[in-house]
Amino acid sequence: MNFQQATFQASYGTFSQLPPCTGMEIAFAGRSNVGKSTLLNKIFNRKALARVSAVPGKTATINFYRIAPITFVDLPGYGYAKVAKTEKRRWAELIDGYLESDRDIRLIFLLLDMRHAPSKDDLQMIDYLVAQEMPFVIVLTKADKLNQSQRKARMEAFAEEIPYFDEIHVIPFSAMTREGVETVREVITELAEAEKME
Repeated sequence: MNFQQATFQASYGTFSQLPPCTGMEIAFAGRSNVGKSTLLNKIFNRKALARVSAVPGKTATINFYRIAPITFVDLPGYGYAKVAKTEKRRWAELIDGYLESDRDIRLIFLLLDMRHAPSKDDLQMIDYLVAQEMPFVIVLTKADKLNQSQRKARMEAFAEEIPYFDEIHVIPFSAMTREGVETVREVITELAEAEKME
């Protein structure tokens, strides 16, 4: 797969605006400012295809990107406190609407900040994905911010904090060192190859 061929398709602010699903989709979810847009730019090897914001809660739309045969879906960040309740509700409706629709969602990359315990929203999302039997991979962002002993301690803590942690595919990721970029690409390429075989 030539990841640099990714194109931005469109942004949608409400669930009713979403276009019909035309094939397999891979979604990226996580709390505000966890690094979804940064991860997408690293996967696509593009500086600013996905707009990165220093301000949490900026991705208030669902953004669609495409490399045939896959559509990549960047979901709004959840859990950002400093927005109006109406705005929070709109985001929740967007995320829930997308996940609960009958779209061909093959995989969800759920991003968590490696430095911290998962938030209540993170755990709710994990519980939801497990209950719905939706395939997902956890990407631990900002991995370069921890030294080896801190990383080991966080991984041991995650095993206690996250249900079924030992059964989940977990990828440490760093935008600075590019750790995890190839692993994420391999997971995506595998799905694309499987699609061609069908």
